[in-house]
Amino acid sequence: MENEILKYLSKYVTITDELEQAILESDFIRSYKKGTILLKEGAVSNECYFVIKGCIRCYYLVDGEEKTTEFYTEEESVTPSAFGKHTPSECYLECIEDTIAGVGTPEQEIEMYRKFPQIESLNRALGEAIMAKYQNTFAEFKMASPEQRYLNLMKTRPDLLLRAPQHQIASYLGIKPESLSRIRKRVMKKPK
Repeated sequence: MENEILKYLSKYVTITDELEQAILESDFIRSYKKGTILLKEGAVSNECYFVIKGCIRCYYLVDGEEKTTEFYTEEESVTPSAFGKHTPSECYLECIEDTIAGVGTPEQEIEMYRKFPQIESLNRALGEAIMAKYQNTFAEFKMASPEQRYLNLMKTRPDLLLRAPQHQIASYLGIKPESLSRIRKRVMKKPK
């Protein structure tokens, strides 16, 4: 699985022999079973994740109800907002599939930046790209009707419709499962 990380990183930076060796010798690749809670509300977050295979869901508990805010799949990074800040998390992170991820800590990050400055540049560039993506996604979400949100999800992330339970998809879209069922029926009836 380290090869997947090397392949991904090589899209953005030159992988030196020294960097490749550091990645291959590290123990930061971990496997998690479906249903594993990586982070709970109130816990201090000292780990970030890079999904190699699988799916991680971020959700909040609001009045006892789970509100899904994001799904992270292959080649996506998961950095909780409280990462490295020694403050309690407000969200949960759960593996909704068996997941293999690269796991980092603030200390590892500092050490990698010291040894490999190109990783810091990469991380900054990726962070900016991710921020722009989420700003666009958030704006589209705010302006779209529930049906438009569903159609957009079908277009941009069709894999999620097969990978995540429907009640989590409904929560992610900001609707009730019954509403999602009605929307799906309407969409199926529309001529293509």
